Amino acid sequence: MSPDVRPVTESEVTDWLRACRIGFLQSPEVSEELAADRLAHFDMPRVRGAFDAGRCVATYRSYTQQLTVPGGAAVPANAVSNVTVSPTHRRRGLLTSMIASDLAAAKERGEIVSTLIAAEFPIYGRYGFGPATWFTEWSIDVARTGLDPRRPGPGDGARIDLADGEEVRKLGPELYDRFRADRAGAADRDARWWQLNTGVVPAGPEPWREPFYALYRSATGDVEGLAVYRAAASGWSDAGQPDTALEVEKLITVSPAAERALWHFVCSVDWVTTVRSGRRAPDDLLPLLFPDPRAARTVTCADFLWVRVLDVVRALEARTYGIPGRLVLEVHDPLGQAGGRFRLEVASDGKAECSPTGVAADLSLDLGALGSVYLGDESMLRLMALGRVSEHRAGAAALADAVFRAPRRAWCPDMF
Repeated sequence: MSPDVRPVTESEVTDWLRACRIGFLQSPEVSEELAADRLAHFDMPRVRGAFDAGRCVATYRSYTQQLTVPGGAAVPANAVSNVTVSPTHRRRGLLTSMIASDLAAAKERGEIVSTLIAAEFPIYGRYGFGPATWFTEWSIDVARTGLDPRRPGPGDGARIDLADGEEVRKLGPELYDRFRADRAGAADRDARWWQLNTGVVPAGPEPWREPFYALYRSATGDVEGLAVYRAAASGWSDAGQPDTALEVEKLITVSPAAERALWHFVCSVDWVTTVRSGRRAPDDLLPLLFPDPRAARTVTCADFLWVRVLDVVRALEARTYGIPGRLVLEVHDPLGQAGGRFRLEVASDGKAECSPTGVAADLSLDLGALGSVYLGDESMLRLMALGRVSEHRAGAAALADAVFRAPRRAWCPDMF
């Protein structure tokens, strides 16, 4: 008998959480406090599970998210999270059943894209998702940066202050909203996000460890940057010197001055010899902020946020574009929910109109390829070289590449 795939009831939340933790190879321990907190905040009709003989064997959850697209608009997105299938029930179509029904419901609600962070690359392309943002992580050899450790601070009347969680919850949301309004790929953070990430509510059964918070204030007193960091490992070198690694968990700024000052600050903390940058935008300023950029060594470069377009017309009209142009796109959807042929007309101001059409296509592509180019990060020409895009009118791929590309690479700073 096949497992029963359906929305989760309130009495099943603890079992669902246990299955989710098992799927992510975490301790299956689930406290009453954790279960009560999740029950109070989950949108229960959007929490799905597969049940076999009364036991949860697969998990899936979605919630409404606001995603910034090129041009600064925030579009309603269906954020997918907590996707697991227990090792005893793999390859039975459980994910397909959960995701197909969720995506159909999301489109019915009016959400125009769906997003997720893919733990494994091969899974989500078959459902029409494509990698839309990437990240780079650097390891910084502090001694090699060329920074003067005697430098007193940011200068020009600005300052950096250490803060606590309460102050971050008060000042962080406005700062982050200023940041995300100008960064394609960034998603909104609600009040609960700030509670989870400052230890007010439990993120899991593990005890909360308070990080360090540093706020950058301009000469006028405005908060323009926030760094969150931890000491990851501390010891002494063979030479008898302190040897501490510092990990930056978050660093968000709204000015180049704040970005430079906060990176210089974390690289000037006493005893610190190595700084891990955390997941940064691939075109981050970070390496070039040091006199010797080679002090920052790339240790990771990988895909991060994946996007599936649910409503092609509304999605393509929501963002702005690099140059004017006219394109007819034939879009193939493996789930049969959002495909078709669409005319995209981009005006000189970067705004676009999109509509279904019956005229001949200039390009054809699958929905995952459209998701990859949607935030302006991927190249239509690269996808054509990979066989993901077919050109039916000479020069159409080059035009589409220029139309869709954005001046800064898309970046999603948050796991969800």
